[in-house]
Amino acid sequence: MTAATDRPLDRRDLRTLGLAALGGALEFYDFVIFVFFAVVIGKLFFPPDTPEWLRQFQTFGLFAAGYLARPIGGIVMAHFGDRVGRKKMFTLSVFLMSLPTLALGLLPTYATAGYAAPLLLLLMRLLQGAAIGGEIPGAWVFVSEHVPERRVGFACSVLTAGLTFGILLGSLVATAINLSFSQEAILDHVWRLPFLLGGVFGLIAVWLRRWLHETPIFEAMRQQKQLSAELPLKAVLRDHWRAVAGGMLLTWTLTAAIVVVILMTPTLIQKMFAVPAPQALFANSIATLCLTIGCLIYGLAADRFGGPRVLLLGCLALLASTAALYTGLAHASLPLLPLYGVAGFCVAIVGVIPSLIVRSFPAAVRFSGLSFSYNMAYAIFGGMTPLIVTYALKWSPQFAPAWYVGALCLLCSGFVAVRYFLLPPRTAPAGLTA
Repeated sequence: MTAATDRPLDRRDLRTLGLAALGGALEFYDFVIFVFFAVVIGKLFFPPDTPEWLRQFQTFGLFAAGYLARPIGGIVMAHFGDRVGRKKMFTLSVFLMSLPTLALGLLPTYATAGYAAPLLLLLMRLLQGAAIGGEIPGAWVFVSEHVPERRVGFACSVLTAGLTFGILLGSLVATAINLSFSQEAILDHVWRLPFLLGGVFGLIAVWLRRWLHETPIFEAMRQQKQLSAELPLKAVLRDHWRAVAGGMLLTWTLTAAIVVVILMTPTLIQKMFAVPAPQALFANSIATLCLTIGCLIYGLAADRFGGPRVLLLGCLALLASTAALYTGLAHASLPLLPLYGVAGFCVAIVGVIPSLIVRSFPAAVRFSGLSFSYNMAYAIFGGMTPLIVTYALKWSPQFAPAWYVGALCLLCSGFVAVRYFLLPPRTAPAGLTA
């Protein structure tokens, strides 16, 4: 059995995609809101006599701890997702995210709890990381197994658009708070509001997911007793290591696009090109909005023309747009807003990547295969990317970010060209069959 008849999307499919994307947006807001209040958190959770550079390093270290915990949460939730059901883990992950986010808004600060405050903060970030490690791969598997096979590209891109909207939502909430309250009020108590709001968002997402159903593919496997008889991850590493390697490479490209172009660029262009902070942040919001819209367009294109072909061309477009962004800023020849908007739209090629990885693994170990590939790559390369780009600025002060993104685009393009167009098809699953 497959989820994969040639039927069009029906109302149930659209409801599933809508609820999954909305829940993903609310959960990803919970994960990223921390970074928008990193300066405030640094002042409140560390000794007041801590040097500024050390406080910033410690704060972003706590943020990065969430990435390091992703593989653990992803592996555990994927194991049970392949054994007991996609929906149960899909709902559990957002519940596990909402609790530590709510707790972050209630934590004592250093002034009242001393060194226990940053330790509790670290614990909450680790729990958040474990939750997001299971959420994102589980969400891609969930939506891809609900829709007709020829709509898998669009389904994964809708979910990715929801996740990127979570980043935009965090930015808007942070902007609204900074415009509505004084810095004294924010340091006093208002900083807690976005975390309390995130906890409420998470609980709403749990409630929304009550209306979702188990995927047809998993139900078919359960009825036909085709669930993995051994540890799913063991089968993935033994029988599908090529798919794991390919998935990690594709995820590395995804991290380069998101981390460098969306997350790092606003700070980089303030330091490198003296762009005022409000202008940089506004342009970043436009780029993130273009990214969200672009995910939907790239997903439709992937279903129409084929994911590998669209990814190949999209990587080249991302290379060109990132180079144009930094070249235009270096020579002050073009305004920031359109350059960043186009680059953000081209980053949306990341919406195609999940559908290719999903199709690389058979249904019995799909959750484990996707989760291991994605989370391991994100833990390694997501942490390395800021260090590599920062170090490369010594040799190329104006173009290091563009060089890094361009190199990954070329590497990804080469892999796609060889894997999907030059080598003969392998016996690995080409579709979402059970």
